[in-house]
Amino acid sequence: MRILIITAGSRGDVAPFTGLGRRLLDAGHQVAVAAHPSFAALIAGCGLEHRTVPGDPEALIRDWSRAASRAEVQALTRAYADGLADGVADAVAGGADLLLTAHGPAPLARTAGAAFGVPVVGTYLVPSFATREFPLPHARNAEGLGPEGNLAAGRDVLKRADGVFAGAVTRLRDRLGLPAGTPSAAGDIRPAFHGYSPLVVPRPEDWPSGVHVTGYWWPARPDGWQPPAELVDFLQAGPPPVFIGFGSMAAGQGERLGELVGAAVRRAGVRAVVQAGWAGLVGPDSDDVLAVGDVPHDWLFPRTAAVVHHAGAGTTAAGLRAGAPAVPVPVMYDQPFWASRLHALGAAPRPVPFADLTAENLADAITTCVSDPSHRRRAAELAHGLAAEDGAAALLAHIGPRSTG
Repeated sequence: MRILIITAGSRGDVAPFTGLGRRLLDAGHQVAVAAHPSFAALIAGCGLEHRTVPGDPEALIRDWSRAASRAEVQALTRAYADGLADGVADAVAGGADLLLTAHGPAPLARTAGAAFGVPVVGTYLVPSFATREFPLPHARNAEGLGPEGNLAAGRDVLKRADGVFAGAVTRLRDRLGLPAGTPSAAGDIRPAFHGYSPLVVPRPEDWPSGVHVTGYWWPARPDGWQPPAELVDFLQAGPPPVFIGFGSMAAGQGERLGELVGAAVRRAGVRAVVQAGWAGLVGPDSDDVLAVGDVPHDWLFPRTAAVVHHAGAGTTAAGLRAGAPAVPVPVMYDQPFWASRLHALGAAPRPVPFADLTAENLADAITTCVSDPSHRRRAAELAHGLAAEDGAAALLAHIGPRSTG
């Protein structure tokens, strides 16, 4: 079967699908991943076909931060959405028997699937159906809403998410010759599989049938990858360091964050591996700090004392898989949700919101994290549970064996 995975966004929105794609490939399917050009090497390095969809999310976030007005932000978003829509349609036109779509581009995938007669399955990395049990990630004023408030907040999240692509969907329907009323909402796609662990977020009892929580889809490690010698030497030269990185967040704030991180590391008295990320985070000039680029988290995190991160879905999962306690520093979107989950699960001290970040409170959080054994103990317990899960199995069973037709 020719399977096309459609995703968009930052590395954390792409990497889990490399692991899922490899499992599908091993099952005998042909697998392509439609994603932004910046991920071509990652996808190809994992043995998967890459189909390009336009867009540079790093540049988009940077341009949003520089926009002079709401109208300019909306214009930037519309241009991004329109380019993504055209790219999704072209990717599907390239041939597919089944579409697996991330939540963001799901309305576009459903529209293209309807035009080309290709079935669509939801493959989501965050909770994507409203529930009474908790407010969905990115809910407004999410504290203490109660069951009906949680449900209303979740529906608002989904409405806003669909609204981002509403205009692009309308224009895509016109391009593909579909009737104006063709359904496209991401929440209407069934079945839908959520690629995170029920140990981290249990499946709500009020979710509709056909909506599953499977366990994580772990990113594939690029073929032939080897750790840099400088990193290996640093790890061997002293006690396990703290990892510090903010992923796709804080673009252009690397110098300011580097000074802050350097002061926090000195104050906490720890060694650190600092990852540049989209912020361009600059490691301080110190024998106790090493600056690195992209390093597979499944290799690095088990070798750390703790992980300081922005609490994106993928980095949160990688830390739990490694049994590493966390210091969550959430910035936006779904990150406060995952940061709250880490704290509630006992694998992290109280989150430090990025907007409130100082060298002093970061140092205090690192000290609490590494000195309180309960955080590492709880992280290790969760890692043991995650190791027993096979997040891809349910989706593989739904798709079935490779067709011999």
